[in-house]
Amino acid sequence: MCIGALRYSHVTRIALDIDSTLHHYWGLLERIVLDRHGVKLPYAEQRDWGITVLAVEDLSAAVMESHSEANIAAAEPYPEAVETVRAWHEAGHWIHVTSHRAEHTYEATARWLDQIGLPYDDLHCSWDKITRCLELGVDVLVDDSPVNIRRALEVEILPATILHPWNEEVAAEGGVVAGRDWQELRERLEPALQGAAG
Repeated sequence: MCIGALRYSHVTRIALDIDSTLHHYWGLLERIVLDRHGVKLPYAEQRDWGITVLAVEDLSAAVMESHSEANIAAAEPYPEAVETVRAWHEAGHWIHVTSHRAEHTYEATARWLDQIGLPYDDLHCSWDKITRCLELGVDVLVDDSPVNIRRALEVEILPATILHPWNEEVAAEGGVVAGRDWQELRERLEPALQGAAG
């Protein structure tokens, strides 16, 4: 139940991705793929969203392993990520955490969010983030996926992102608030949040 959605009359609704947005996910996925298949996935060389050096089922299995309870619990948030989200929440913004993680990871993900002290009003694990964001009336989507960034633009949700090699191109196309880290993203997103909440 999303009771938090009713707390504020003037609020910016912010949706946050988890992997490669709240914490550095790539290193974990790269290690799993190297251990399982002997294939390197250098971060700097990941220039697009697809990973074609593995069969789809092998990549899916690696992603599933990356979302084990132990791996979820061990993730370290990016510097300033939790502090930024906490400040947004304390300012009255509504926080929806959204992830492509499988639904069975919900409890482990909720425990991790509590463990790192990240406040949120709603958590949703499913594949179609944009549909869920539209259902919730989300204003801003913070996500690293170029697919989700483009879809957000199409439905007039403001996309924001931590820059990675795979999303630099879409961020440069315009209409996207982007930062190299959470401090820069927070500074660049602040005018939009104040405008939406005011």
